[in-house]
Parts: sequence; structure tokens; C-alpha cells
Amino acid sequence: MKRFAGLALPLLMAVPCLAQWQYPPTRTVDAADAYFGKTYKDPYRWLENLKDKEVEAWFKAQAELTDGLLAKIPARDALAKEWMELDKLKPASYSSITYENGRVFYKKTLGGENVGKLFFRQGWNGTEKLLFDASTYKPGVTTTIESLLPSVDGHYVALGFSANGAEFSEIRILDVDRGALLPESIYPSYGPYGWTLDSKFLFYDAGKVTDIKSLDIEQNRKTRLHKLGTDFAADRDLFSNESNPELGITPKEFPSAFIDESYPDTIFGAVGTVQNEMRVFYAPASEVKSPKIKWKVLCIPSDNLVRGMAFHKGFVYAVTHANAPRYKVVRTSLKHPDWAHAETVLPEAKDSIQSITKTKDFLFVVYSNGILGRIVKHEFATGKATEVKLPGSGTVFVVCPDWRTNRCIVYITSWTSPTTLYDFDGDQNTFAKSVFNTDVSYPGFDTLVTEEVEVPGHDGALIPLSIIHKKGIPLDGSSSCILEGYGAYGLNPYVPHFDVKHSIALRGVVLAYAHTRGGSEKGEAWYKAGYKTTKPNTWKDFISCAEFLIKKGYTSPEHLAGTGTSAGGILISRAVTSRPDLFGAAVCNVGCANAMRMEFSPNGPVNAPEFGTVKDPVECEALYEMDGVQHVQQGVKYPAVLCVGGWNDPRVAPWEPGKFAAALQNASTSGKPVLMKVNYDNGHFTEEKIVTFKNFAGQFAFLLWQTGHKEFQPVK
Repeated sequence: MKRFAGLALPLLMAVPCLAQWQYPPTRTVDAADAYFGKTYKDPYRWLENLKDKEVEAWFKAQAELTDGLLAKIPARDALAKEWMELDKLKPASYSSITYENGRVFYKKTLGGENVGKLFFRQGWNGTEKLLFDASTYKPGVTTTIESLLPSVDGHYVALGFSANGAEFSEIRILDVDRGALLPESIYPSYGPYGWTLDSKFLFYDAGKVTDIKSLDIEQNRKTRLHKLGTDFAADRDLFSNESNPELGITPKEFPSAFIDESYPDTIFGAVGTVQNEMRVFYAPASEVKSPKIKWKVLCIPSDNLVRGMAFHKGFVYAVTHANAPRYKVVRTSLKHPDWAHAETVLPEAKDSIQSITKTKDFLFVVYSNGILGRIVKHEFATGKATEVKLPGSGTVFVVCPDWRTNRCIVYITSWTSPTTLYDFDGDQNTFAKSVFNTDVSYPGFDTLVTEEVEVPGHDGALIPLSIIHKKGIPLDGSSSCILEGYGAYGLNPYVPHFDVKHSIALRGVVLAYAHTRGGSEKGEAWYKAGYKTTKPNTWKDFISCAEFLIKKGYTSPEHLAGTGTSAGGILISRAVTSRPDLFGAAVCNVGCANAMRMEFSPNGPVNAPEFGTVKDPVECEALYEMDGVQHVQQGVKYPAVLCVGGWNDPRVAPWEPGKFAAALQNASTSGKPVLMKVNYDNGHFTEEKIVTFKNFAGQFAFLLWQTGHKEFQPVK
């Protein structure tokens, strides 16, 4: 820490104080937990009761203080406006593209439009028709289409409507030909799962409780079967721990059942938590309407199947990490599955398999080394595998909406190049700009450069780091830098992708993305090296990336900001509590900052396979190491910190970042602000662009204020 002590004075001189921070008083209580002979104090436990009037008042007071301070940063609103203006240049974006009975359905969001609408075409090149505008659903409420699922005959679409980022949906069914909603509805649900082939029944998620803030909201979920034109209340419990006790489904596991149209004689049932390894059952589709489905085991977690499954002519294809840390594709008989002796279809490669997608004759496999993607085409009939020559380079995604053909849509994007959509003919291996594509350029983005480097970690591991900045910036440590990280679930949320928010780099700000262990950038071993007991590698990798940026002159400690979102809250809360001298500011955005208490939140039990449980002595100690709140110490000079919580967040309860803010406010002696932002119009995230841009403009403004960027200094 002494190493950076001399750099604190210039920061205090460069960043003017608005006033002494008058934090709302936060009382402490004598709460504690004893696990395996150790006592863990929890003086802010009372903040977990979000229905308590005192707790509500505390969050409101924190929000008012934060909103008032952020409003005094002059460039904040200008930044949000800039992003909205850039977004207006953006071509329409398309999602949930599906093809049923000659009709193409999709959600389309125009540039500058707040939320998307449902459209369809008769055939790929047919005239586009508006089916449903969710903004008209409830007057005065911004409603988003959270999910959409057309019926097999194309005459109905099951819609999941959500508001204020709550994610839980109200399911309604739209009659396509009449353009009208059927009268039945159900709430709350995570949405529809599938249709029967006669398009008369819908599989969907349901639960036992209706209070979305209840601790039991994610317990004992069910797949229920709904008959069109009837009351949802009369629906049958098709697949759950209650209807299928013989399957050993635990309360925290989510059961989902569906029929794959390309394999119509079979119904599949999957149960799982956040654990990547799949657990799947199957049965004859003819049993759907029988009193009891006789499920058979297709795979269990120890079979190590991840990242997708496809079915073709008696075989089931899957991705596995068994003896293949970067994954391989295997297949086995569906009638007699034997994964221990499965046939290798595509062996492990130097880069990692990301996904598989099936068409009539082919299996398309997407690979990535964390930066560049590629596609391999496997021919079912011959077993031949060939690499597809792509029309561009960058991050690659493939969707194949019509399994009856070999037509797909390929998305290619990068940090500074907008996403381009191509129609791909799998038979001819040819590409053409998609009917859904519009080319666009953004002013100034051609002056940005990107760098992909590898940083030596604390134990010698090489950590990938992506850097975006304006050409010609001085490498003298004078630039503000925002370093972001995640590192969980074996995901890579920071594959190169275009984002209008990258315009902040045009102001001389360095943007950096740390690809820490816990993610998927280097395969399964990379994931498991930042998981449970190995989780400290995640924030240590982040710290190594921060030290690299400082060493190479991209920034300096007083100008460096760190941020982490969701599971990235573990990363950022432990980075700033481990190395407070390394950062000028930080944001913990809807972040898991109180790991020892996560499993006592609504979304906690389902996440225990990823982070652990306090009921196990080894995992309990690992959770303590992950817990930012537990590692806040009195009298330490912590950086400026903005904690953000979504009041309607179903994934990370707002009391996690709230408790972290409370602990830092009462402990830090740096004189730098610790603020708690509460988004009452949001959850974990929201589709609403206006809300999203204002939220992140506030976060960026705070970080740039506290790291001394001249455009973001409040008026004295």
C-alpha cells in the first residue's frame, strides 16, 4: 500500500469536494452467525428486511443523497443524451427470430426507440406487419416483451410481459390472425417453454407463491400445461418435484419441459440450477396428455454435458468437457444413452466451443478464443466437418430459426464495428447481407483503437485484457480508465461487441475489460479456476490487470476506476477491500457484495452450486473470502464507491450493495464519497433504453468525477 501513498494528494487536489458527505445515519445491530467454530458478525443485517418501513426510509434517504450529488455533475445528462442520439443512428435490432408454418416472428427495436415491438412476415421476404405494441398494453406503464414463443401452426404467440425490470412475466396469448389477446393470463411466471405439436397446449413456468419479493419465489417451480381458451388456474402440473417425487427434484431446481419440433415424438424435461452441467429426462410425447409421464434419464450432471444439445435420427448430440477442457462434441443413442462411451463427433480444439445449432442436414458449432469466433459445419449424413469461411472477423453468433432448411442468420461484431447480420446458406456456404441488416457508421468511432493483451497474473497465469482508447492518447498515467470485470458461471459477457456507450473513449477515457478466471475465455479449466474455493483468482486477476494498466501508463491509481456488475460484485467488492490503494473509484452495480448471505435471498439457493453454501465447512470459508461486506475494515482509506441496487431486482437483492455501502460509509477515512444509488424503475436490468442510459451515465459520471476527468467535475 505504501507504494501508492504519495499519489493520494494530487487526487484530492484534482477532485473538488461538493461538501462534507452527510450520509443518512445507519444503526448497527448485534447480529452474527456461527459456522463451524467461527463467528461472523453482521451489524447491518437489519437492512435485509426490505418490507420494513425503517429500511425503506434508509434506502430512500440514500437514494435522495446520491441522486442529488450525481445531478450536480454537468456532463452526466449530456452523456445520456449523447448515447440516445447515437442510438438513433443505430439500425433496427432484431431478437427472438423464429419461423413457424411459413411465418417469421421477431421482436424489433428501432434506433432511438425505448422498447421493442412484435412483428411478423409471411415468408422471409414478405411484408413486415406489426403484431403487438407492448407500450399500449397498460396505460402509464412501460411494458416490455420479455419473451415470445409462436405456436407450431403460427396462429398464436405466447408472450411474457414485464415492467420496471422485474423479469417475472405475465403470460398472455396473442391470436395472430385476429391481432387480439386471448382473455386468459397468469402472473408471475418466467415465461413459456414450448407448445404441443397441435398448437393447442402451452408449456410454461409457474410457482406456488405470487409475491416476487418472497424468499420462496424461486422455490418449487413447476412446468404446467395450459389448454388454450381455458383458465390458467385449472392447468395441470406436468413436471415438478411435487408431481414427480421419484425424480428427486429439489426445491431449488428449475424444471422445464418441452417438445423439440425437429424431434416430435419425444418430450424432454430438464432440471437445473446455475450449474452448467445438464440433468435431462425424456419420455414419449404421446404421454403428455396421460395422467403420469414415465420419465427416463437422458443425462445427469456427472456426464459433464454443457452448452447445448441437439437431436437427429436416433442420436443426441452434446458438448462435453469430459477429458476436454476446451470442450468437444459427442453423440450417443437416444434410446440407450451411454455418455461414458459416447462417440466423438468433433474433437477438442485450441479454442473453446461456445454453442451448437441444428438445421435439417447440419450441426453448426461456434468456437471462440475469447476474441475471434469461427464456425464449423458438421454434416449429419457423412460425419464430415468443414470450417465455414466467414465474411468478417470478430465475435460470431449463429441462429437457425427454421430447422426444416439449412438457412441461418450469422451475427458478426467487434468492439468498434456495429453488428452485421448475414443470411447464410448452409448448402452453398454463401453469405448475403440479411433482410434484417442495415449498415451504419458512427461519427468518431474510426478514431478508436483496440488492443488485446495478456497480463501475467499473481501465479503466472496469463490474463486476457481488452483495451479500447482513442488514437494517440498519452501513456503517462494521466488518463481516466474504467476497468470492468465479471468472472463467473463459465460465461464471457465481454466478448468483443459494439456498444454506443464506448463513445466515452472519444473523451480520452481508456476502457478495459479483464477476462478473469471464472469466465469461459480459456475453457472449462479457466472457469473452474475462479469457482468456489478458487474464487480469489477472479479478483486477483482483476488486480493484476489494474497493475498492468498502471505500469504501462494507460492510467494511474488516482485515475483508475473499477466496476463489476451482478456476480461481478464479488470481483469489485473484494478488489477494493484487498487493494484500496489501487483505485480512485469503483462501482458495485447490482452486485453480489455479501456472499455469505446470498443463499438467504430469493435467488440464493439456485446459485449455491456456483458459489457454495455456508452449510459446508470448506464452502463456508470460501464464501467468507468472497464477501466484500465481511472484509470492510475500520480506519482504511477506501476509494470513492457507488453502490447500485435495483428495487425490483429478482437476482441480487438490493440489500447486498446496500450493506456494502453502509459498511464503507461507517469505515472509510479517505474522505471520498460512498453512495448508494437505488433504481426504483429498474430490476437487475431492463430493456428500457432511457432508463438504462440514464443509469449508466450516472455510473460513468461518478467514476470520471472521482478520477479527475475535467468534463465531469461538479460546479463548486
